[in-house]
Amino acid sequence: MALLCLLILTAVWIVGREALSISDCGAYARRPEYTDIAVVCGTSTIDLALQICPVIYTGYNGSLLILNHIRDDPNCHGTLDTSVAPPVVRFSFPIREGNACGSNFLTTSAPGTGIFSDFSNIQSVNISGVIRSHDPTMGTITYNAELMYFYSCAYPLEYLVNNTQLDVSSSSIAVTDKNGSFISTLSMSLYQDIYYTKPLVMPPLGIELRTNVYVQVAASNLTSQYFVLLDRCYTSINPHPSNSTFFNLFVSCSIDQLTTMLENGDSQKARFYFPAFRFIEQQNETVSTYYLHCIIRLCEPSTCSTFKQCTSRKRRSAETTVVQSGVTDTSVLTVPIKAKTETASLSKEQALSGDQSANKAASVGLGIVVAVLVLVGVAAILTALSLYRKLKRLS
Repeated sequence: MALLCLLILTAVWIVGREALSISDCGAYARRPEYTDIAVVCGTSTIDLALQICPVIYTGYNGSLLILNHIRDDPNCHGTLDTSVAPPVVRFSFPIREGNACGSNFLTTSAPGTGIFSDFSNIQSVNISGVIRSHDPTMGTITYNAELMYFYSCAYPLEYLVNNTQLDVSSSSIAVTDKNGSFISTLSMSLYQDIYYTKPLVMPPLGIELRTNVYVQVAASNLTSQYFVLLDRCYTSINPHPSNSTFFNLFVSCSIDQLTTMLENGDSQKARFYFPAFRFIEQQNETVSTYYLHCIIRLCEPSTCSTFKQCTSRKRRSAETTVVQSGVTDTSVLTVPIKAKTETASLSKEQALSGDQSANKAASVGLGIVVAVLVLVGVAAILTALSLYRKLKRLS
């Protein structure tokens, strides 16, 4: 009877004008299960949804759920949502160390594999915590079980971006933990001016060789916890780098002499530019089409300078070779860069020059023939006159 009274007294939770009791739960009133918490690992926030009816059934209410022992910050309290079935308590906090409602940030490092095999230090961050129940019972014993709901989000901090527009991947609900991604916050854009105000519109016949291509990789709606650092940018003939001829614009401290880095690892955008070139194996094509790819590291402002040091990462010289490791189709979206090879225009000039030379040669040859014929004609006339005079003397 005492337990029933406790349930009745603690099963009412008022948020604004909404009230929820155990009678409102109906079939959702049951014992807690580990699947009662759903985790959404977003790009700027982590969102938790906890079914409230099992909590009420156990003898607590939403106000007795404490996120990582943070009780004095209203931004870390839950909000009742009865618009869904079953009703839930929602928690949402930003991905910023020191302001993530007491969540733990653990950054780990491991050697890169696959497309990241050039780098000896690939980082990922795991953000975790727990929602605990607070038992208000005063005394020596309690009949309420302690509730603990753990959550965890793992974010890689290295990404391959190789197009000017990326599909924003939706974050699906996960049970207790999930691998998150910041990829949807990243974009790569091409510009035609050093002020990055005029987007580069690729002409159908390509841009002129040696035209500067200004590249910007930026993060939007990304937590201020991280800056953008370009580890490697390269071009390849095929949209998917696997088994494709490629050229490194830069890898770590190995930068092509014609690539200029303007900003890297100092904010949530990185900028560089390079002159348009062509691949030699495309010399017989009117337009040399190739694809730009960048490997991006997200690093905390205090650690970005460490990764910019040449000794902290592997280096590969900028050269043209063949990529051995592949990239899955789902992670590669491309927009081509088109450069004029000048083959066609040179051929026309050469053809025009050849035609003019041929015409000149024909004219010179015709002049010589005419001159020879004139000389032969004059010689014949002189010979005839000489014979005529001799015959006249003999007669």
